[in-house]
Amino acid sequence: MAQLRELVKSLGWEPYRADQILNWVYKKFVTNFEEMTNLSKEQRRFLSENYSIHSLELVQKVEGGDSTKFLFKTTDGHLLETVLIYERDHLTLCVSSQVGCAVGCTFCATTQDGLVRNLRTEEIIDQFLQVQKHAPQKIRNVVFMGMGEPLANYENVRKAVEIMVSPWGLDLSKRRVSISTSGLVHQLRLMAQDPLMRELNLAVSINAPTQELREKLMPLSKTNTLQDLMETLYQFPYPSDRRIMIEYVLLEGVNDEEVHARQLANLLKKKRNKFKVNLIPFNPDPSLPYKRPSMERVYRFQKILWEEGISTFIRLSKGVDIFGACGQLRRKRLVLR
Repeated sequence: MAQLRELVKSLGWEPYRADQILNWVYKKFVTNFEEMTNLSKEQRRFLSENYSIHSLELVQKVEGGDSTKFLFKTTDGHLLETVLIYERDHLTLCVSSQVGCAVGCTFCATTQDGLVRNLRTEEIIDQFLQVQKHAPQKIRNVVFMGMGEPLANYENVRKAVEIMVSPWGLDLSKRRVSISTSGLVHQLRLMAQDPLMRELNLAVSINAPTQELREKLMPLSKTNTLQDLMETLYQFPYPSDRRIMIEYVLLEGVNDEEVHARQLANLLKKKRNKFKVNLIPFNPDPSLPYKRPSMERVYRFQKILWEEGISTFIRLSKGVDIFGACGQLRRKRLVLR
């Protein structure tokens, strides 16, 4: 907002022109400056010649039974994926924060291509703007669970969140914006001190109840240890009526045994009222060596956690049929069948 006001001022235009432009972009989702009919012809021409509304090119849209995946290209030729998820009574947009990912989780297809670069703020927001044009209703929920580690791109993600929740922007509720992280301890501590970011929904991928196993599945745990991560989460200043979501991807024969469930319960029960657990049966990908456990094993894992007083839910990911589910997004998958 402040930057646009300064631009309008430098051009010698009336200050309220900034509000008009923002309204066209974030409320009416126009695709070109010529649609901004309350600006003069000269102003529209100037904007068209010097600026662009969109920073991404829509390359492909793939429809699935419960979601739609969008493939975008950046101006420097890189590819990223965004998924629109159809919930029972609302729409959720899963946005990407990076091109690729450097975290290196062994069960995630996204990281197989490595990290190319962070997405800029406008590229994060443009995912919303372009998908909204194709959506059957207003998108009310946004989850930073697409390609990349959001907290590794902290400043750009924060600026995008500010646009998403501001009345002059997309005007979403802070309780409808979620950040999913693999557990970058330093950035989580920054988030805890940030009045804007700490009010968002927080989801943390644990995926293993011990340091040794977590290092094998998530190499970042070597420098962001499970102990440091849990201490940070214990102290995270979350409202008492909300809980941090612990995400746990279940891999058959790897982290889904009864002993793992009991170890996870011991990890969380110190402050059990601060957490809830999402069990995510592994979403298969031909490039990965793991298997999805049977639902019998998933239910057994859940039952043990419930018996230990840990609120635990099973999340059967949407978008599996179009490789748009958790851990399936890739920047090199051009044609989807």
